[in-house]
Amino acid sequence: MASESPEGEHPSVTLFRQYLRIRTVHPEPDYGAAVAFLEERACQLGLGCQKVEVAPGRVVIVLTWPGTNPTLPSILLNSHMDVVPVFKEHWSHDPFEAFKDAEGYIYGRGAQDMKCVSIQYLEAVRRLKAEGRRFPRTIHMTFVPDEEIGGHKGMELFVQRPEFQALRAGFALDEGLASPTDAFSVFYSERNVWWVRITCSGKPGHGSRFIEDTAAEKLHKVISSILAFREKEKQRLQSNPHLKLGAVTSVNLTKLEGGVAYNVVPATMSASFDFRVAPDVDLKAFEEQLQDWCQAAGDGVTFEFAQKWMEPRITSTDNSDPWWAAFSGACKDMNLTVEPEIFSATTDSRYIRAVGVPALGFSPMNRTPVLLHDHDERLHEAVFLRGIDIYTRLLSALASVPALPHATAEPHAPHLYPGASTQTSAKDPTVPHHANKI
Repeated sequence: MASESPEGEHPSVTLFRQYLRIRTVHPEPDYGAAVAFLEERACQLGLGCQKVEVAPGRVVIVLTWPGTNPTLPSILLNSHMDVVPVFKEHWSHDPFEAFKDAEGYIYGRGAQDMKCVSIQYLEAVRRLKAEGRRFPRTIHMTFVPDEEIGGHKGMELFVQRPEFQALRAGFALDEGLASPTDAFSVFYSERNVWWVRITCSGKPGHGSRFIEDTAAEKLHKVISSILAFREKEKQRLQSNPHLKLGAVTSVNLTKLEGGVAYNVVPATMSASFDFRVAPDVDLKAFEEQLQDWCQAAGDGVTFEFAQKWMEPRITSTDNSDPWWAAFSGACKDMNLTVEPEIFSATTDSRYIRAVGVPALGFSPMNRTPVLLHDHDERLHEAVFLRGIDIYTRLLSALASVPALPHATAEPHAPHLYPGASTQTSAKDPTVPHHANKI
C-alpha cells in the first residue's frame, strides 16, 4: 500500500517519488514491481485494469476509465515504465532514492523521462473522478515496457494485438520534452531513424607501400560526402531561426571498423552512421543519395541498414482539426504558449501513428532544463504539480470531443486504417524496419 505523505508534502508528489524508487532500469528492469504499483493505483481509483504480456516478461498494463458513449473512439494516454542506465558516481544524489532537496527539486532517473507523466495522468484522472466528472469518450492509460531500447518488446508488438485494437483509440498523447523557456513543446511527428553501415573493399598490402585503390581511400571519400551533407543541414538549421532540430536531417559518424595491424593495409573498412531523417524527406530519393555517395567513392562500396524506419506520419496541427483544436484550445484557456515541432529523436508515438492513430508528444515541463538521460535528472515539484493541473484540463477537453463528422471519420480498427484524417503520411511509405530510441 502507498505510504503516508511526508509532513507537508503533496500526496501526488509522494506518489511520484514512490514510482521513481522502482528500479525499472536497463538492462534488468523490475517490471514486476512497476506493474504491481500500477495495479494498486487502478484499484484505488476504481479503474479497469488489464495486463497484456506481449513477450515473455514484458507486460503492457492498461488502466481504463469508461466514457458515457462507448461508441466513440477512445483517448489513449501512453507512457513507458523503463528508464535508461545511470552513472551513479556522477549524480549528486542516489538516482533511485527520489531525493528532494530544500528547493523542491526531485532527483531521480525517470524524473523527466517519463515517470512524471505517468503519475500526472493518474492524478489528473483521480482529480476528475473525485469531482464527479464524466466524459463521452473512454480514457485508456497504457504503461509499456522497453521503450528505451526501441519498444520492440513493447509498443511495437502491442499495436498489432487484438487487445490494442479493442481499445479503439481515436487520439493519443505520449511523451515530449522539457522546455527551458516559458513555452511548452508539443511534438506532432518524429524523424526517421536510419542506422547505416558502409563497407569499403580495396587492395590490401604492406603498410610501407603506396597501394592504390585501398579501402581507406574509398571510406574517406564516403565519409567526406556524408559529413559535407551534415554541414549543409547544420548550416540550414542555424541560418533559419524558425527551424527546429526535428525539421532537418542530422547525421553523425558513430563507429569505425577495420584493420588488423599497423603494417597491414586492410582489405575492408567500414563506417557506421546515425541518420535522423526529417519526416518530409522523400525516403526513396534519400536512399538513392546514399547509393550515389557510395558509387562515387569507387567499386566495392556497399551499405546495409541496422535500423530503418519507413513510416513517417504527421499529426495535424491545423486549427480545423478537432483534436488539435481541443488540445490547443485548452492550452489557450490556460494561457499556455505551445510550440509545435518535430521530435528530434524517437518515441513509441511512431508505432501509434503508424497504425493510423494521431498522436501528440507532450510533457508539461516548461522553465525546466532538458535532463532526460543526463546525470542529475530532476524535476521541480511545483512543475510536476502544475502538470497535473494541465492534464486535468487537457483530458476534459479531449475526452469531450464530439463524434467527428463523416469527412474526418475515426478509425474503428486502427490497425486496418492506413492514415486517419487527422494525420498524414509524409511520403508513400514502404515496409517499415524499426529503429531504437536513443
